[in-house]
Amino acid sequence: MSRKNQEKLIRIALVIATFVMIILRFLLNEKGRVNPDSIRFMRSAHVFPVIDNTTTPLGYPLSLKLFALLGFGEFWASKIVGILAFLFIIWFAWKKRFYFRESVLVAGLFSFVSIFAYTMSEPLILPFIILFLYIGRKIIIDELSGTKAVFYLSLILIILYNIRYPSLFIIGGTLLWGIWNFKKHYGKTFIFSALIGLVFVILFKFLYIDRFNENYVNEFLEIGLHPTSKLLTELFQGLATSFNPFIHIANPAGGVINFGIYGIGLLNIVLMIFLFLKSRLSETQRFFLFIGIVGIICSFFIQYFYSTTPLDYRLLIAFTFPIWLLYFRKFYQFFGRFAYGITILSLMSGLVFTWLSKGNYLQNRREIITFLKFENLENGPLRFYVENPEHLDEVQIAELISTVNPNISWTYNPKDTLKKNVLTAHKVLSKIRIDTNKFQ
Repeated sequence: MSRKNQEKLIRIALVIATFVMIILRFLLNEKGRVNPDSIRFMRSAHVFPVIDNTTTPLGYPLSLKLFALLGFGEFWASKIVGILAFLFIIWFAWKKRFYFRESVLVAGLFSFVSIFAYTMSEPLILPFIILFLYIGRKIIIDELSGTKAVFYLSLILIILYNIRYPSLFIIGGTLLWGIWNFKKHYGKTFIFSALIGLVFVILFKFLYIDRFNENYVNEFLEIGLHPTSKLLTELFQGLATSFNPFIHIANPAGGVINFGIYGIGLLNIVLMIFLFLKSRLSETQRFFLFIGIVGIICSFFIQYFYSTTPLDYRLLIAFTFPIWLLYFRKFYQFFGRFAYGITILSLMSGLVFTWLSKGNYLQNRREIITFLKFENLENGPLRFYVENPEHLDEVQIAELISTVNPNISWTYNPKDTLKKNVLTAHKVLSKIRIDTNKFQ
């Protein structure tokens, strides 16, 4: 068998294995890969056209609403969105012959598998990131120009912002790239497109955010939230796990194992830098790297003003994606088919982790359905009482409930627990048994 056919079979096998792993990732989990933000997304989709919050734009909730209207429900809709996002990236890269090999290798990394399996907006943004990179490349190599180029680039920037607010950093990166290359044929195209995107962001703020939550900016912007020493430590940890191809989550309890996790990530970053410096980067490749680095830098500095969780693989995924694509392109040039070994090992380590930390989502879902039906709470609005949001064992009960009835919100008032539609962990666990695992 020729080398070309061997690689073709390897790529097909990796796509199939990645598809299966995405499904296993949320089925072998006690709550189906959701978190408190997932609750808000599913609730927003459920109550739409009522706008119950502006913490995130409507792109992801509307995608859930679309599939929910087709009868899948918000939870299963989120899994369909994730799987379709993965399949679109592979199909588009193959159809356009645009970093196809690299897309297969990156999508198969366990961190990306976890993203596609998550009920979060990150899976939806990745297909549009690859579209953005493709359009940017077409403009740079002068296959797309003039008004048409400005239209497509500004449109994709606006779409990105309507999925995740951090896409503002991509708009900013696009503007800086245009300014940096102002004298080149494409410089003005990037500048004009970014300016159109920024105008949309301003209009979005006044026409959407202020209309439904005029205190949003005042509530979320605060100077001096965290000391620099803490942010730098978290940045190192976030980058070391984001660029670790095998293990993307450190042990929250600390310990020696984290030295290995961070160490592998750090060595991989060093290898990335070496490969990027060793070989000449094309204009397109420099664009990939520039957008990724600007996004990471902006994500770091925004923490001085905006309340957010520590940077991790999930929050950085839109910016690490183009860097991963470039890394695998260079890795393959230097080491050939050994590049496939990284993704194969990543999938294998992910399977081991998923199996060792497995829960049974389908079983837990049946338990929750039984409980909610018995309490006659399967359809109406619910509230869940938690004394402290940091009590994850209580929070995960609400997360599990949201996968069945997404119209659920939090309450911190103990008096509310006297109401029938206000649930607590004790009320639920006194009547049903949840299959939990110690790793989640």
